Amino acid sequence: MSTVVDRPVPEGVRERSRWAAPPRPVWEEEPAKAGLAAKGLVLGIACFAVLFPLWIVIVTSLSPKKVIDDTGGLVLIPKGITFVAYQELLGGGQVQRAALVSLGVTLVGTLFSMTVSVLCAYGLSRRDSLGHRWILMTLLATMFFGAGLIPTYLLVQALGLTDTYLALILPSAVSVFNILVLRGFFMGISPELVDSARIDGAGDWRILWRIVLPLSRAVLAVITLFYAVGYWSAWFNASIYLTDQKMMPLQNVMIQLVQKQERPVGLSAQINTGQLSPLAIQMAVMVLALLPVAVLSPFVQKHFRKGMLTGAVKG
Repeated sequence: MSTVVDRPVPEGVRERSRWAAPPRPVWEEEPAKAGLAAKGLVLGIACFAVLFPLWIVIVTSLSPKKVIDDTGGLVLIPKGITFVAYQELLGGGQVQRAALVSLGVTLVGTLFSMTVSVLCAYGLSRRDSLGHRWILMTLLATMFFGAGLIPTYLLVQALGLTDTYLALILPSAVSVFNILVLRGFFMGISPELVDSARIDGAGDWRILWRIVLPLSRAVLAVITLFYAVGYWSAWFNASIYLTDQKMMPLQNVMIQLVQKQERPVGLSAQINTGQLSPLAIQMAVMVLALLPVAVLSPFVQKHFRKGMLTGAVKG
């Protein structure tokens, strides 16, 4: 019966944890203490510049009306917490409907954009594909020359897409930059894997599904986040192609609240009677608009370096 013997760790050698920084190359010098201090100071200032406004927005959205009135506006130090603004926003009405519209457009639009982008990028990554060079040159030309707002609007109107949710997806469904990043990553995959799969009888669809996509999870995660954030944050298409207020996404409702053009349906009575502060409602809508991006970004952050740099440099 064999036994496991724990070998002692040599002196001076420490086991590196998964969160530790990777070892430096032998030719790279250790950073000076002054450099580390300066780097920490710059990163601290950058974090403060990002988190301080977010802190004010969150605290103001959770503050009672009396506290907001006493401070004369935005609240820096919390003096009592209430979730009345969020309860009213999520309890039904225009804001909840707008959030569902934004969620649906984001899910459907991201799925459609990723499908088209992946298929186009994979076809362009195969140099022997039909019309490879001409299609690539045409896509590159669209990055420098655009039709303009009026021709685009006339096209959407001629297709009968105005006052439909498709008008929020199709006009900005595909990004040529994302296609080029995917193409560069696909071209970096070892050709021997593709050739061996073809010898075994696999076609292009099986190669794409079984080999290319599993090896491209990093870049797929990054591009998916780009599309999702773009759809979630989009407001311009809705302001042009939609006239029905009930179809407006969350970003457009937030703009109306911030500009004080109108109030969400169902909240006017509470604001007029003094139960709610209009500023708390505005800040709460901002938090709801930022929440999905803030939650998803940390999970995709680890793929940014591998996905973006590899896809943008290769090919």
